[in-house]
Amino acid sequence: MTAPTPTELQDEFDALIAADQRIEPRDWMPEAYRKTLIRQISQHAHSEIIGMQPEGNWITRAPSLARKAILMAKVQDEAGHGLYLYSAAQTLGITRDEMTRQLIEGRAKYSSIFNYPTPTWADMGAIGWLVDGAAICNQVPLCRASYGPYGRAMVRICKEESFHQRQGFEILLTLMRGTEAQRAMAQESVDRWYWPSLMMFGPPDDQSPNSAQSTAWKIKRFSNDELRQRFIGMLVPQAEVLGVTLPDPELRWDEKEERWHTSEIDWTEFHEVIAGRGPMNAVRIQNRRDAHEQGAWVREAAAAYAAKKSAVTTEAAA
Repeated sequence: MTAPTPTELQDEFDALIAADQRIEPRDWMPEAYRKTLIRQISQHAHSEIIGMQPEGNWITRAPSLARKAILMAKVQDEAGHGLYLYSAAQTLGITRDEMTRQLIEGRAKYSSIFNYPTPTWADMGAIGWLVDGAAICNQVPLCRASYGPYGRAMVRICKEESFHQRQGFEILLTLMRGTEAQRAMAQESVDRWYWPSLMMFGPPDDQSPNSAQSTAWKIKRFSNDELRQRFIGMLVPQAEVLGVTLPDPELRWDEKEERWHTSEIDWTEFHEVIAGRGPMNAVRIQNRRDAHEQGAWVREAAAAYAAKKSAVTTEAAA
């Protein structure tokens, strides 16, 4: 049997995409598809790992033992999400060591949202409600991503993210039912996190260089602007229940266009943060670099133990 030609391989790949079937690690795929997946999945994994920092900062300062335990569990979930995603990326031929080097050397990006400070306890509520809410809107369609390992990892991640979003909502609801100072703290936090959370979906569709191809390959299912509109539609009734005001005086439903009308997003801020000039970029990367260096002995010990166990197994088999 003769080996399939490049054209035949491409045709088979295109047919699987057109039929809404999954591409698996051993299947042939275009190099551009593989590179796009590595970039997207590793960026997603980096975001989960860096995303542990803003909330980890509050574990010892949470207002009760129960709040500490819940927050610790959430941060542990985020570590697990990073693990699932790094594992999915590894099926594409890149190592976790290389992905880590790309991150700590500043060659890989992660979500801009994690480069903002968390000065108040209310930020734990705003992150859960707004940031994790945006993540859910963005990630639920990824459960149907054309690459099998990515889509399957997203199923569990999205289930856990839904708990995180409800946790944040509950924190804000408790504060809004509290004292005047607590209500003011909750509103101030929502004011700070609202616009960065809208930026999480990426730039407008006409300024997003990768979206069209990712959509054609069915890695993405909806455009940045479509997802942003869904998110706003989710927030409006929830904000009413909470009693908070979304900080956009232009926000309204446009009956004629059947879409939410908003003020202009400050994309200059977004690009500044993406370029590494956000409020916490340097701190986040330095913390990650320090943790990686301080954990070297753990990796070395684990590797030595694995080698010893493998040697014993080989000797016993002989």
